Amino acid sequence: MSMKINRLEIENVKRIKAVKLEPAQNGLTIIGGDNQQGKTSVLDSIAWALGGERYKPSQSTREGSMVPPNLHIVMNNGLVVERKGKNSALKVTDPNGQKAGQQLLNEFVEQLALDLPRFMEASGTEKAKVLLQIIGVGPQLAELEQEERELYQERLYVGRTADQKEKFAKEQPYYPEAPRDLVSPSELIRQQQEILAKNGENQRKRDQAAQLRDSVKRAHEEVTRLSELLETAKQKHLQLVKDLDIAETSAKDLTDQSTEELEANISNIEEINRKVRANLDKEKAEDDAKEYRTKYDNLTKQLEETRDKKNELLISAELPLPELSVKDGELIYKGQKWDNMSGAERLKVSTAIVRKLNPQCGFVLLDKLEQMDRKTLQEFGEWLEAEGLQAIATRVSTGDECSILISDGYSYDMDGNATVGAEENKPLKRNGKQVRFKNVSIYRFNGKAFWQIACMQATSKRSSQGDIYWKCVCDCGKSVVVNGNP
Repeated sequence: MSMKINRLEIENVKRIKAVKLEPAQNGLTIIGGDNQQGKTSVLDSIAWALGGERYKPSQSTREGSMVPPNLHIVMNNGLVVERKGKNSALKVTDPNGQKAGQQLLNEFVEQLALDLPRFMEASGTEKAKVLLQIIGVGPQLAELEQEERELYQERLYVGRTADQKEKFAKEQPYYPEAPRDLVSPSELIRQQQEILAKNGENQRKRDQAAQLRDSVKRAHEEVTRLSELLETAKQKHLQLVKDLDIAETSAKDLTDQSTEELEANISNIEEINRKVRANLDKEKAEDDAKEYRTKYDNLTKQLEETRDKKNELLISAELPLPELSVKDGELIYKGQKWDNMSGAERLKVSTAIVRKLNPQCGFVLLDKLEQMDRKTLQEFGEWLEAEGLQAIATRVSTGDECSILISDGYSYDMDGNATVGAEENKPLKRNGKQVRFKNVSIYRFNGKAFWQIACMQATSKRSSQGDIYWKCVCDCGKSVVVNGNP
């Protein structure tokens, strides 16, 4: 069973003179009234009573009061919490009459429930850390988010590189007539030299044939002129004729090759190779772009898998609210970050998280709800009831949305009746007419001292002249009832 407040009575704390309240077990209990009447003092008193000395107001005793603060809170399990006396000492009594202390209260009182603005004013990261702490997936989620960030950054780099490569490839010229491979100038020169050498050999052979032809002619003339040498000349002639025949036979089928094409290729080799290099660069850029695009697609798949794991982790966790999650280290509710949430959504998220922190704590204190309209208040109250949560809140208002009103440190119901004391709950009458809220003045003596006696509150007892009997406390500590006329 979650712990809630059944009843509270507060006297002489900050602006409070005397307040009694029985908040609704489920839903929203709004403490209304004008500014500086003591509304916030009620919440501060509850926080002090249940939360310990850290919540004690710097000036706890009401200004002008001779009587120390008195706080009395009854929880729904019968636990009674009191702070009273000169030192406002804590007294905790369980239903069996056993005494306890602050340690018992700490077991069911969530600190943030007493100070919800501290959570609401925290940064988005701090709120997210609290949520991850209570659902127990903080380390795993942090690891997945780090992996997600790394994959995203790597994919971003790869995508940009792929785009650059594709753009570069598109801008590169392409020459379809150019060969696939670079042309080697040394190879062309070698071929040219071979042809030139071959042509040179052919020319040598031609020159040789011409020389032999001249020799035959001279020999023939010498044969005619030198008859004495006829025989020798004939032999020589015959041999020369044979040699000539061989030479002419060898030379007649020779064909000279042109080097014109090779010379053109050599002169154009730089332009050809420029085109070949351009084609190779374009193909390389296209291949690189394809490679990076494939890598980008793979990283996208990994990124999606990581995000799916993160979502599955949060889905499997017991979140305080449906549609509540953590993204990039911040709270997300219904797809919106904290600064885009409505006031009601912020309260709902905060209250749900605080409850999740300590399920035994069934209540929460809320200050300054005047920022919310009637419809939003109603929606928030209905959600609290559905969740079985108790919220005690303040609002600058005297409208019917309020459950109780605070004026000049006293609590009144919505009919203007003081809520302090059993008999005093009856509407007071003067001259046969019921005294309404704004006309109640009989409590102006409360907490004021007259010599050794401090006036505490009016009783229902009246004299025959209509004088009010007041409950008072003497400096000696004894209680007395004194007749007085307001």
